[in-house]
Amino acid sequence: MSLQSNQAMSQASQITAPSPWALCVAPMIDVTDRYCRYFHRLLAPKARLYTEMITTGALEYGDVGRHLRFDPSEHPVALQLGGSDPKALAYSAKLGEQWGYDEINLNCGCPSDRVLQGAFGAILMSQAHHVADCVKAMQDTVSIPVTLKHRLGLDYDYSYEFVKDFVAIQYEAGVRVFIVHARNAVLKGLSPKENREVPPLRYDMATQLTQDFPDATFVLNGGINTVEDSMQHLQHFEGVMLGRAAWHTPAILGLIHDQIWPNEVRLSDEEVIDAMHAYLSAEIQAGTRPRQITKALLGWAHGKQGARQWRRHLSDPVQMERNDATVLLEAWHQLQRAN
Repeated sequence: MSLQSNQAMSQASQITAPSPWALCVAPMIDVTDRYCRYFHRLLAPKARLYTEMITTGALEYGDVGRHLRFDPSEHPVALQLGGSDPKALAYSAKLGEQWGYDEINLNCGCPSDRVLQGAFGAILMSQAHHVADCVKAMQDTVSIPVTLKHRLGLDYDYSYEFVKDFVAIQYEAGVRVFIVHARNAVLKGLSPKENREVPPLRYDMATQLTQDFPDATFVLNGGINTVEDSMQHLQHFEGVMLGRAAWHTPAILGLIHDQIWPNEVRLSDEEVIDAMHAYLSAEIQAGTRPRQITKALLGWAHGKQGARQWRRHLSDPVQMERNDATVLLEAWHQLQRAN
């Protein structure tokens, strides 16, 4: 066992009562759909899963069932909303509660041009009192937690007072769970991808929030890519949220889960395959295209012999056109032979 693994186990032993937000998977547009969340749940039984951001307009004028349905096994699962109109957010939050979600999360961190034009996402951090009005409208409508996901600042303003004031106003409005992406959002000049990488991580500033608001729960997001990273941050925060690491290397969710909840029994890899094969079969019969589901599994074999062949088989258009769940078993058997 490596020194880092020993350190992670030692840190895990200090987490006596993990919070419900100890391990979270970030909301990611076009990634954390219900198929991806079903797979992640198999890997990490107690992780908290988040939908991709769903706009209030999509729920007011679109197919509500298509956006909100999920498998009961996904609990605990949170609905992340994108919007800035208190009435529309209250309506959408109520729908989320009616559909069985465990939490409503307001997006105050997305830096894309689309949310900038729609006056929601990260730009809301410049309208703290309006965000508080949105929060209150949702809280008046639902009985489940209303939480926020936000950045540390906007553009090149790196002052701590900005984010402290923002959090203070939301805390006064009743928010008790804050998911902090420990970077600024640069709204002009950087793409969404660059906003995940270019603005510097400032964990010290995020940590200061935990000290200034000791009664609140803070979940850290941004730059968390290893088990060791996660366990180190859990010494200062009540939770960690993984984004791209959960997508590109999903097996990490199970490894972190083992550290936080060492007595919780997880499925073996074979059991995960059996469950996903049954799920894939049922979804294909319901009209789902296999690629919609298998794309979430592509990174699961990362670091193993045969990982490239695994990815190729599960993304091959010819294999996908077969519309046959056995494609997953074939990829698994190939991976087993390679190892």
